[in-house]
Amino acid sequence: MKKHIDILLKSITVLLTVMLFSCNTDTQKVRDFLADKNLPIGKAKDANHVYKDSGRITSKLLAPIMLDFSNRKSHPYTEFTDGIKIINFENKGLDSTTIIGDYCITYSKTSMSEIRGNVVVINHTENSKLETQQLFWDQKTKYFVSEKAFKLTKENDTIFGVGFESKEDLSKHLAKKTTGRLETTEE
Repeated sequence: MKKHIDILLKSITVLLTVMLFSCNTDTQKVRDFLADKNLPIGKAKDANHVYKDSGRITSKLLAPIMLDFSNRKSHPYTEFTDGIKIINFENKGLDSTTIIGDYCITYSKTSMSEIRGNVVVINHTENSKLETQQLFWDQKTKYFVSEKAFKLTKENDTIFGVGFESKEDLSKHLAKKTTGRLETTEE
C-alpha cells in the first residue's frame, strides 16, 4: 500500500511539473485569448500605489478596483471602475493636489486619462476646488480640460461655467461660458 502511495505522489509531482513548464510556453496565447475576449490581464482590489522620484514620494493612487488591459496592442489602458483618488505631493512632501472621481480610464501610450462622475480636484495649498462631471487629464503636460459644466471655488470667488482648462494645480485657468461672483484687482 505504501508503495502505491509513493508512486501516486511521484506521478502527481511529475504531472504538476510538466503542466507548470508547458504553461510558460503558452503565455502569449493566454494574453491573446484575454485580449480577444476583452478581458483584463490583471485585476487588483483595494489598489494603493505610491509613485516615487529620487526616493521622494511624488503621488499616491487609491482605487477599490483596478483593471489592467495592457495586453491591448494599439491602445493599452488601465480602468478604475469603482472610483479613484490621486494625491500629488509637492513642496517637500506637503499634500498639494487631490483628484477624485467615480470612474477613470488611463491610456498608457498617451498618458491621457478621462475621469468621470463627481469629479473633484482640490488644491490644498491655494485652497481652491474644481467640481465637474468629466475631466480629461494630460499627465505629460499636467493639464486639465473639461467641456462639461463646472464649479470652481477659490478663497474669494465662486465661478460657474461650461468648459474649463487649467494646469494640474488649478492655477492659470481658462473658464468658458462663466457666471458667478469674481473678485479682481486693478493694477
